[in-house]
Amino acid sequence: MSTTNAPRGPGPLPPDLSVAPWPLPLLASEVVEHTIVSQALCDNPLGDAHERPLWVQAPREPVPGRRYPVAYVLPAYNGHITMWRNRLPYRLTTIEEVELLTADPTVPDLIVVYVESWSRYGGSQFVDSPGTGRYESYLCDEVVPFVDAHYPTLTAPEGRAVTGKSSGGYGALALPLRRPDLFGCLASHAGDALFETCFLPGFPLAARALAEFDGDIHAYWDDFRSRVSRTKPYDYLVGILLGVAASFSAADDGAPILPFDPRSGRLRPEVWQRWLDRDPVRMLERPEYAAAGRGLHAVWVDAGTRDEHFLDLGAAAFVDALTATGLPGDRVHFELFEDGHPAVEYRYPPALRWLAERMSGSAR
Repeated sequence: MSTTNAPRGPGPLPPDLSVAPWPLPLLASEVVEHTIVSQALCDNPLGDAHERPLWVQAPREPVPGRRYPVAYVLPAYNGHITMWRNRLPYRLTTIEEVELLTADPTVPDLIVVYVESWSRYGGSQFVDSPGTGRYESYLCDEVVPFVDAHYPTLTAPEGRAVTGKSSGGYGALALPLRRPDLFGCLASHAGDALFETCFLPGFPLAARALAEFDGDIHAYWDDFRSRVSRTKPYDYLVGILLGVAASFSAADDGAPILPFDPRSGRLRPEVWQRWLDRDPVRMLERPEYAAAGRGLHAVWVDAGTRDEHFLDLGAAAFVDALTATGLPGDRVHFELFEDGHPAVEYRYPPALRWLAERMSGSAR
C-alpha cells in the first residue's frame, strides 16, 4: 500500500490545451452514446425514466482480437451523464482527460463507461430500494452485460473496475463487496464511508432547517419542487439526506424515513442502523464482505485533506478495514491530497492510469 501527497492534476499540458475553452478533438478515442431500456427501472416508485443514456469511450481503432479492461464511472450525488462534458476554467473535461490517457502510449488501452443513475431526488446510491428503484440491478444486471455484449471487454472481475467520486465513490466502495463476481477493481474519490463522520454531523442542521416545515420532509420536498432549486441555504444538505433516506431507509411503500427525529434531531437507532449496515467500513466487518474485500485485485482510494464531509477520515477507515481482511498491501493505493470536496475530478486520470496498468494483464 502506498500513501503519498501527490501534486494536483495530470501534469503539464501544452498551453493551448490547458487554457482553451473549446473542446479538445478526440483522435485516439471515441464516445458512443447508447440508450438502455431498463427492465429493472420500469415502474420505479418515483416515476423516473427507465430509458437511460449510456456513454462508452473506447479506443478509436481497437486491435482485432484484443480484449480491453473496462472502468465504469459513477456520478456524484446530483450528478448526471452530461456533466462529464462540463468544463471548468483552466481544466479539461473528464472525457478529454480520458482521451489524453488513450493517446498516451505508456498507458494500457481501456474502455470507460459513463453510467446515468439520476433519480428525482438527485441520485440512487446505486442500491435496490423501494424508495428509488432497482439501481444496483440496473447497473450490474443490465448495463454490464450490455457493454460486454457490444464491446471487446475483459469479462473477468480482475479486468473490470467501478469508479466514482462522493456518492459515486460510495458505489465504487460498496459494489465490489456486494458483487465480487463482477467488479474486482475500484477507484473511490472521497467516497461516502464512516457514516458517523460524513452523515451524522448534518442531522441537527437538517432538523433545524425542517422546522420551517413543521418537521415534515414531504412538505420540504413540495416546497423545493415549487421554486428554483438551491435558492435556500439548506437545500444541498436536506436534499441529499432525503435522497439517501429514500435509498437506505425507505418504508415498504417507498416513503423515505429519516434516521433522526426531524423535530428534535434525536437519532432513531433502528433507522440509523439501516444506514450503518450500508457503510463500506462496517460492511468489511461482516464475513461475506470481508471475503470479497480480501479478493480484490486493485484498489485506489483517495480524498482531500480539507474535505467538507470528512471523507478523508472515511477513506482512511475503509483502507484500514480492508487491510484487516488480509488484502495484500501492494494491491492498494491510498492517497490524501490537499483540497476540499468539490471539483476534484482531476483525480480520475491518475486513478484510471493506475487501474489500467493492473487490469490490462487480466484473464479474458
